[in-house]
Amino acid sequence: MLRYFQRTAKDRYRCVGGRTTTCTGLGRSVNNKAVDVKPPLRNRLNHALERIFPERRLFLRSDSDTRFILLKPTSQLLIWVGGSALIAWSIISTAILLMDNIGAGNFREQAKRDMHVYQARLNALASERDLRAAEALAAQERFNAALDQVSQMQTQLLVLEDRRKELETGMEAVHATLRRAMQERDEARYEVSTLTTELQDAEVGANGNAGSREMDGAVGFLSSALEQTAKERDTVIADAAHALNTADDLKHRIQQMEDQNDAIFRQLEEAMTVSVEPLEKMFSAAGMDTDSLLRQVRRGYSGQGGPLTPLSFSTRGEEHSANTIRANQILNKMDQLNLYRIAAEKAPFAQPVKSAFRFTSPFGFRRDPKTGGRRMHNGVDFAAGTGTPLYATADGVVTHAGWQSGYGRLVKIKHEFGIETRYAHLSALNVKVGQRVSRGDKIGGMGASGRVTGVHLHYEVRVGGKPVNPMTYIKAARDVF
Repeated sequence: MLRYFQRTAKDRYRCVGGRTTTCTGLGRSVNNKAVDVKPPLRNRLNHALERIFPERRLFLRSDSDTRFILLKPTSQLLIWVGGSALIAWSIISTAILLMDNIGAGNFREQAKRDMHVYQARLNALASERDLRAAEALAAQERFNAALDQVSQMQTQLLVLEDRRKELETGMEAVHATLRRAMQERDEARYEVSTLTTELQDAEVGANGNAGSREMDGAVGFLSSALEQTAKERDTVIADAAHALNTADDLKHRIQQMEDQNDAIFRQLEEAMTVSVEPLEKMFSAAGMDTDSLLRQVRRGYSGQGGPLTPLSFSTRGEEHSANTIRANQILNKMDQLNLYRIAAEKAPFAQPVKSAFRFTSPFGFRRDPKTGGRRMHNGVDFAAGTGTPLYATADGVVTHAGWQSGYGRLVKIKHEFGIETRYAHLSALNVKVGQRVSRGDKIGGMGASGRVTGVHLHYEVRVGGKPVNPMTYIKAARDVF
């Protein structure tokens, strides 16, 4: 006898009852045997969950029909788990966002304090830079004035040297005349003595007045000649004494001029040392070989002339004096200083941003602002307002001015010594490919093009194609420019 039926999910029937039972389902029958068909796993799970999630029907009624949706225990369990997960995710996300907002507020406050400190430091450095620039300008003016004094002293020394040689020649002529006059005087004295002896002999043996008159005339002539010779001798002696006094005065003046010249040379040597040493330290701090650097600049600027021509105090082929050697050494230092200044204009020692900015990312490995992974940062980042002017940091030629993936609007400038600078994420470009720019020329405006999280400048320096830290050059030139 059939006691009751339970319908399964697959439209099967389970027979429960006596020993002889007939159960039909899916076109099959079983007679005279007790049948125990196990339900599938899903039905067992539904049966187990019915105590917590009983089977429910959701009726949907329209004007012409009524339908229902059967919500089984497993479906209700999935809905409950999904809703719980969604609520938990919402709670966790809200907590994370709240913590991020609190942390971002603290970070903004700290960033503001850092910005004020950095701005104050930047203003102090700018004031110090202006002071150093004024001192350098004053030193340059003093150097130019000293150089003019050296030129004037050289002219005076040449004039005095010519006068000294003329006086030496005149003194030699005076000495020759004096010796000749003294010789003539001695000869005249000898003749007077001879004539006096002859006169005495003639007076003893003279017999007439005619011979006496002739002797008197000869004696008068000789006396006149002697007086004239004595006057010429005195004049020559006086001229010689005056020439000697003049020569002593000239020697004293020449010694004073040499002392002044030595003082000027010392000042010039000190000024050149003060001017050249900071430039040498700057290039050395940037990792550049100064000897190779000077050779390369000298090859590009090989012309000679003007005030840098070696000095020469004489045109007669004599060896250079000590002053000439010192002057040539100073001129060589001036040439070296000039070459260093040319090289400094061609290497990126300046800053690309002259307005107020915030230094937001250094060179080296960092946490990627987009993905959060650890990546190499090949430059430095300067953050400021949109359109902030950007300037070339050295003389060079623009090799790229346009869009490049990741960089956005990008400007590449090729410089001397195998150096290249890159200016990325620009909002506008003011240069084009092939254009030659000088240090301080405007090349564009700061922007947020390319792969960025905000407005800033990504600045790179590459040597031989390999990225190097741009702050090495900027810090090296901090006490020079």
